[in-house]
Amino acid sequence: MDAQELKTSEYLKGIVLNLPEGPGVYQYLDSHGTIIYVGKAKNLKRRVYSYFSKEHEPGKTRVLVSKIADIRYIVVNTEEDALLLENNLIKKYRPRYNVLLKDDKTYPSICVSNEYFPRVFKTRRIIRDGSTYYGPYSHVPSMNALLDLIKHLYPIRSCHLNLTPENIRAGKFKVCLEYHIKNCAGPCVGLFTHEEYLKNIAEVKEILKGNTQEISKALYQKMQELAMELRFEEAQAVKEKFELIENFRAKSEVVSNVLHNIDVFSIADDEKSAFINYLHITNGSINQAFTFEYKKKLDETPEELLSLGIVEMRERYKSHSKEIIVPFELEMELNDVTFTVPQRGDKKKLLDLSLMNVKQYKVDRLKQAEKLNPEQRSMRILKRMQSDFHLKELPMHIECFDNSNIQGAYPVSSCVVFKKAKPSKKDYRHFNIKTVEGPNDFASMEEVVYRRYKRLLDEEQPLPQLVIVDGGKGQLSSAQKIFNELNLFGRVTLIGIAKRLEEIYFPDDPYPIYLDKNSETLKVIQHLRDEAHRFGITFHRNKRSKGQTKSALDEIKGIGEKSKTALLKEFKSVKRIREASLEELTTVVGDAKAKIIQENLRK
Repeated sequence: MDAQELKTSEYLKGIVLNLPEGPGVYQYLDSHGTIIYVGKAKNLKRRVYSYFSKEHEPGKTRVLVSKIADIRYIVVNTEEDALLLENNLIKKYRPRYNVLLKDDKTYPSICVSNEYFPRVFKTRRIIRDGSTYYGPYSHVPSMNALLDLIKHLYPIRSCHLNLTPENIRAGKFKVCLEYHIKNCAGPCVGLFTHEEYLKNIAEVKEILKGNTQEISKALYQKMQELAMELRFEEAQAVKEKFELIENFRAKSEVVSNVLHNIDVFSIADDEKSAFINYLHITNGSINQAFTFEYKKKLDETPEELLSLGIVEMRERYKSHSKEIIVPFELEMELNDVTFTVPQRGDKKKLLDLSLMNVKQYKVDRLKQAEKLNPEQRSMRILKRMQSDFHLKELPMHIECFDNSNIQGAYPVSSCVVFKKAKPSKKDYRHFNIKTVEGPNDFASMEEVVYRRYKRLLDEEQPLPQLVIVDGGKGQLSSAQKIFNELNLFGRVTLIGIAKRLEEIYFPDDPYPIYLDKNSETLKVIQHLRDEAHRFGITFHRNKRSKGQTKSALDEIKGIGEKSKTALLKEFKSVKRIREASLEELTTVVGDAKAKIIQENLRK
């Protein structure tokens, strides 16, 4: 450690030792005065001290600590204040080592404008002029359906006219087409009172908050009253509105009418990212749903990331829910908020729905990334295989063997090769079984495994990282015997896959392992096994077909195709050729060939 580093270390030590032991936010700065990390803590002194009190594993945290040249901190009253302040500072400074929302685009909101006769419209710009905003809506069709419902329920104006009382009294405006097609009630010319208009706007706001049940009840009651007063035309108009809102409610994701004003959060992560789903429940219906991604920076835990996501989403969607449903216990506190980890019932169903959404989002993002970079999928699958089978290196090169015969006849074997989890057909090999008599799969497996790897070793060609034999313990033991003989263990991993239950066997282990049926590792192994079977069966079928069309004439040396064709054309079958006299044969193929044929056939 040079003099400058020692000086910095002593300076930081002095700050850490004098930190307060209350809640707050700390900022790490580099030698240029740039904020590189912002964090929150229940106990500032204990949290910051943990960065400097131990040697960190090689990785980003160690790099971060090595770059800290100064520490600033802000003391707050509660942990909730610390959470909010941390979130705001991260957004403001975007420090290098903090997780950031990957998808930072602006989603549309619905605005109820701050005007004498308010308008209701969608927008991506939030202007602090007293207008009320609902959203943002990550699913635009849902937002459009809501606007369409409002348009059919209430005659809200869509024009941009300055409808002040003075301008209306002065008669500055005329009704437009929207009035004539009954989309607007004409407040611009005084045909719709300000009081009635604001009453409609109040109901619109309740619908935008998700309180459709209250509006529906009010409409039903009004419809009944009008019918009792025999005002049937007006009752019919109210009934149409009631049916519209009921139809909209039926299409919403209804959970339980008991659940009201609840937030639901769930998380799924991988090595590089964390995906968080947010649902907001009002009157038993989901009226907000959003999933977003954080890029990991310092190997943050799911608990840390979910805490960040909760603060981010509640601030973004202006949620004041008193209950938050989460998948696991969190060490965070929000004022007047209860955290629930449900085990059963409607709340558990809500959590399951959120988890299903976040997992689907994770899969979709993965597929999108893999479409842009196909190599990424192969490497991910190979890493999964390496982990599942505890391999020393990635199985970039895999080989699989399969035997084929019918009661010992035409015995053949096949070897298929996968490179980077994809078939490498130019490297496929067929083997005719040479040393085995009768139906003996174990001996056949010994022969082909020996021939394959003896040749690779002799020619100094690269060996596979993983070898699979199609079969259970018996075939695996046969291959294991050859691996021992050729001293391949330690250089190549050997496994067997049994057909019945897809169990995986390892040498010298009597107990198989069972991979999940949806496991990508199992799917690759099944693909290898099926490809080896297909390749072997094709070769076996061709060989068998040739064997079944072969005649005794094929075994006679010196008799070519033309002679065979001429003989079969004349005598029709091998039996008649065998029974023919030497003179009859001579007339077809000549004296010399006739003697050879007669001698060989009569043997």
